[in-house]
Amino acid sequence: MGPTHAMSGAALWLAGSAVAASVFNIDQTAAELAVGTVACAGAALYPDIDCAGKVTENKGGSTVARSFGVASLMVAEVVERLCYWFYLITKSKKDKKRKNGHRTFTHTALHAGIMGVGAGLLGAYVGKYAVIAILFILTGLAVRGLMGETVRKHGWLVTTGVSLAMAYGMFHLLDANRSYWILGLAMGIGCFIHILGDIITKMGSPLFFPLPIKRRNWFDIGGGSGIPAGGKVENRILLPALTVMTVLGMAYFLPEVQWLLFDRGNA
Repeated sequence: MGPTHAMSGAALWLAGSAVAASVFNIDQTAAELAVGTVACAGAALYPDIDCAGKVTENKGGSTVARSFGVASLMVAEVVERLCYWFYLITKSKKDKKRKNGHRTFTHTALHAGIMGVGAGLLGAYVGKYAVIAILFILTGLAVRGLMGETVRKHGWLVTTGVSLAMAYGMFHLLDANRSYWILGLAMGIGCFIHILGDIITKMGSPLFFPLPIKRRNWFDIGGGSGIPAGGKVENRILLPALTVMTVLGMAYFLPEVQWLLFDRGNA
């Protein structure tokens, strides 16, 4: 579901930004819009960091786990084991048996909130350099999701190269004296939209952990008769619809994007 997750993050951020600007007069600078869109797209993939593959063979795992090759696969391996351990010590007698930590803690609203607050605090109090570091990672995740075929052909070097280019560009574009708390909002929203996307699949997600539901601490919301991940509904309906939304959002903010790319140097 990598492309769908990434596109959902980008589409939601652009749509929300358009509503905020037109209805509530809450405007973003061109740089903030770029940061928010990329961050939200990358964060919409991030929760799947709990799905590891075969580290030594650079195979398997989720889309996000393969973003930076063996390095990200190693991180995913650690996260999955920690999530599985956390599940074992917090599950109730009614919770189902699991063999791994996929779709546990990183797929909860609590985790989305923690990541959003953490990224927001870094953006607000550390500023530009924290934003660049976080964007480097999230850009890689977004590229891995949105450019899946290209990355599969050319490997993790594509994501790393684009991430470095984005970080370099943001280093020159971002104002070091500003507070970039908005990064936390993008991070939290991206993680949350990922969970909502998983809820409509057959497996579901434990959205409300640790609130007990039906005597289960890890009650999966959704699932059952949901759509198959990577199936026809996703590829023929959801992904095209999200792509159209993203393009319309980019068109709405075209003047700001033009200023960021072409006119900033003459301002």
